[in-house]
Amino acid sequence: MTLVYLVGAGPGDPGLLTLKGRAAIERADSILFDHLANEALLDHARPGVERVYVGKKKSAHTYSQAEIAAMMIERARAGKVVVRLKGGDPFIFGRGGEEAEALADARIDFEVVPGVTAPLGIAAYSGIPLTHRDHTSAVTFVTGHDVARIDWTRVGMSETLVVYMGLSVIGEISEKLIAAGRDPMTPAVAVRWGTRPEQQTVAAPLRDLAAAVATARMKPPATVIIGEVVRLREKLNWFERLPLSGQRIVITRAEGQAEEFAAKLRAAGAETVEFPVISILPPADPGPLVRAIRNLADYDWVVFTSVNAVRFFVDALDRSHADLRSLRARICAIGPATRTAIERLHLNVALTPAQAVGEGLVSAFASTPIAGQRVLLPRAAVARDIIPIELGRLGAKVDIVDAYRNEVPQDAAERANEIFSRPADWITFTSSSTVKNFLAAAGHDRMSRAASIGPATSETLRKHGIEPALEADPHTTDALIEAIVRRVAETKAASR
Repeated sequence: MTLVYLVGAGPGDPGLLTLKGRAAIERADSILFDHLANEALLDHARPGVERVYVGKKKSAHTYSQAEIAAMMIERARAGKVVVRLKGGDPFIFGRGGEEAEALADARIDFEVVPGVTAPLGIAAYSGIPLTHRDHTSAVTFVTGHDVARIDWTRVGMSETLVVYMGLSVIGEISEKLIAAGRDPMTPAVAVRWGTRPEQQTVAAPLRDLAAAVATARMKPPATVIIGEVVRLREKLNWFERLPLSGQRIVITRAEGQAEEFAAKLRAAGAETVEFPVISILPPADPGPLVRAIRNLADYDWVVFTSVNAVRFFVDALDRSHADLRSLRARICAIGPATRTAIERLHLNVALTPAQAVGEGLVSAFASTPIAGQRVLLPRAAVARDIIPIELGRLGAKVDIVDAYRNEVPQDAAERANEIFSRPADWITFTSSSTVKNFLAAAGHDRMSRAASIGPATSETLRKHGIEPALEADPHTTDALIEAIVRRVAETKAASR
């Protein structure tokens, strides 16, 4: 039985982890991970799994190589399944061979799970094919960790030369290559954090690369590629041309509700940071909701103003003696996401307003006779009153019940300190609660450009002295992404 998996985490983009690597993480009892392994990969682990950061950052090794080997062996002998999660590929300048030897000497069963090594990721994400029939048929990988040990006269003539861990000594390496006969004008590029949204690229002829890196203040980790194939970057560089490339976007939605939104932003090239400022909790007093469900047959309409309202309403229904067959009232959903949540329950939605805001919902009911009808409005404990007030003016009898409540997560202030150690380009707000809770957790000083999902959210921002940089129309997360893409494109065009 395999007890230790040496897993290649890939170059940075968590989507480049292999299926076998993910399966190993899902099985693990203990995960020892490197500085270069994207921590998002730990999301695949089971709850409560031991997670140990072992460092391996240049000049800042949290544990020595011998200590890491001892940790793996100790845990394996205790019967634990251990994953050693390593940036890139374990067997390409990852010291995986040394770790495998230590496990073999200790008679510990292990497997090596390959990963996408850094240059392959850079080739794909920087438009630099490492081989090309018109330019090169040979590639050499070399480490810049110890320049004196490399025979640069022998490896320097390779058509494509890839240098790992050589950024801090690239000037010395360039001099040795040129002295060995390499053309000083050979195209070269240094790529930091390749395949990640924060990917940084510096291109220059070989003789000028060190100066260009210094001017750009580029720091490790970075990989250098030297050769004629670098010229193809201008033509093939798809990743850095994505519409939101270089944009750091903070998402304030509740934990567990931002995945699809974040995935679409990343697909557009953005670096996404999830900062959930809302904890969605059951109502403080569930009694009114329980009684409303007991009397569902008395209602003509049930109005849902959020996906959370649908979820908590159905949860309460499941705990009661009733079921969905008791819901004979017509259903109104405030917007597309809420409508989808209802339709997934195989329920019909009778009314969805054109605009996913309270005002739009009231307008939709203006042409629907509801005088004398009973309306159930399960919603958040704190919400705008425009819907019950205006439906009441139309003659309806509206029963408001708390279906859920939201609070600021206890660790929000601490997370804010970590997240805003680097500035954000955008902060997205998808409700008034996200605005209020963000300011409670992070304060006004952390605010950057605010992207608002709609008028109510924008109004809350303005009440707190913040002018939204943009507002989605229609008021959906997809439209919010489109609005950010348009604004970024306009800004780039204006700066040309």
